[in-house]
Amino acid sequence: MPVTLKDVAKRAGVSRSAVSRTFTHGASVSDTMRAKVEKAATELGYMPNALASSLTTGRTRLIGLVSNNFHNPIFLEVFDLFTRGLQDRGLRPLLVNLSDETDPEHSVNMLKQYSVDAVVVASSTLTPEFSVRFKRAGIPVVHSFGRQSSSPQVHVVGIDNVECGRMAARELVERGYRRVGFLGGPEAATSTQDRMAGFSSELQRYNNIEFSYSFASAYSFDAGRAEMQRLISQGAVEAYFCGDDVLSIGALSALSDAGLKVPDDIGIIGLNDMEMAGWENINLTTIRQPIKQIISSSIELVVAMLDEPDRYPEARLFPSAVVERGTLRPHNRSLK
Repeated sequence: MPVTLKDVAKRAGVSRSAVSRTFTHGASVSDTMRAKVEKAATELGYMPNALASSLTTGRTRLIGLVSNNFHNPIFLEVFDLFTRGLQDRGLRPLLVNLSDETDPEHSVNMLKQYSVDAVVVASSTLTPEFSVRFKRAGIPVVHSFGRQSSSPQVHVVGIDNVECGRMAARELVERGYRRVGFLGGPEAATSTQDRMAGFSSELQRYNNIEFSYSFASAYSFDAGRAEMQRLISQGAVEAYFCGDDVLSIGALSALSDAGLKVPDDIGIIGLNDMEMAGWENINLTTIRQPIKQIISSSIELVVAMLDEPDRYPEARLFPSAVVERGTLRPHNRSLK
């Protein structure tokens, strides 16, 4: 028979309520009492029942971690950091795949069935409406990698995608490229829209730059490869800002198959700086998104909202930086 709370109370010589308080997060219990209960629990091999505890406290400690782009390798790192970070705080992540989901209300109903204490929307492609619907349903929510806003309706943690687009444009101009292109992810994604907006607005400052743009069907290797193959067949430009590392790697594959050298024939700059970007056979020049800081800050907000659900929404933006590798001309060849 499994060891029960009653067994631990008997071994420790305390009441069952004292054992319950010891294993209830945030409950008041003296150090002496805690030591006696934990000693008895260890001797008996007792493990508290999380579901039973949730009935007592009204909290499940479940945090919905929802995303919709499981084809992008960057999210292996995102999910790893989120799940470990939440677990370190005594929280339990519930990973939910919203790929191809278009109805925010369906997502809200699904998470409510699990009685989650809060939700993290970890996506740059899900519309802000998903996060807003969770808030309206009374579920504390943080939108990680979400769209920048000076007056957010929910907590948003991420980067300034418009500024990242400007950064990419400046890098290409300063390296002497005069015919440049934007190869973005899905056109409907807010991250794609913002990165292109920054890229195009920065290029408009120069009179001698030719600019074109196109969109891949998804943030994936295959979509990036397919779109670059199409561009090559129509006459590629001198350099591309690919709005994501995984698109860049797909584009590099297509260029290699076409017998084109990078950066000698065509330059590429990506965005994210995922682990693969630094592999020797890829060596991608890219714009680093500080993923660890974004996730750490998101978890901090989740924990704060568990005690203060009505906390005023804020936007936390982290700076990005260019990571120099081998897919663009060096700066000393620029024609300013």
